[in-house]
Amino acid sequence: MTLDRLRPVVAGALDPFVAAARALGLSPVGVSLVAFATAVLAAVAFVAATPLAYVAGAVLVFLNGWFDLVDGALAREEGRESRAGDLLDHVLDRYADVLVLAGLSAGVGRYALGFLAVTGVLLTSYMGTQIQAVGLGREYGGLVGRADRLALISVAAVLAAVVPDVDVAGLGPVGGVLALLAVVGHLTALQRFYGAWSDLT
Repeated sequence: MTLDRLRPVVAGALDPFVAAARALGLSPVGVSLVAFATAVLAAVAFVAATPLAYVAGAVLVFLNGWFDLVDGALAREEGRESRAGDLLDHVLDRYADVLVLAGLSAGVGRYALGFLAVTGVLLTSYMGTQIQAVGLGREYGGLVGRADRLALISVAAVLAAVVPDVDVAGLGPVGGVLALLAVVGHLTALQRFYGAWSDLT
């Protein structure tokens, strides 16, 4: 079970944010762009790799995930759901994922782990949309979904700020979460593939 499955649970908590977006005159696309901007700022903070920057990055990553829920809720409330909006949302999410992981890896100089984490994330997302493309419905399940990734990144960033010298297998909190996402990301992609393959054959 992943945090992505808890979307219906938090739906009520989104109402004040949806109302605020409407009051500010933001469209669902506008909220998506705000969400993407928080990811860009998080990546910049992670490159800085200072305790304060890590805390700021953790908050910004959380906001990226939260606004990613708000844009969909706003679109549904206003009856403005569209394939174009869905496409834009997915594209911005993938760029946000890449930027955040690239910022983390650059901040600690763990480029190989960053590459493996990015490819794991992209393949996980690709499997989800490809499964939908073959008619099985969108797949959010697996070992780690986007909400899980963002939560893990936020926790690792806070740990990097509070206990930066913690060392497990030669990796600090940031290197550790990159390694975890590299491994689990690819396993999740393969898990999604296997589940879809079993349904199709």
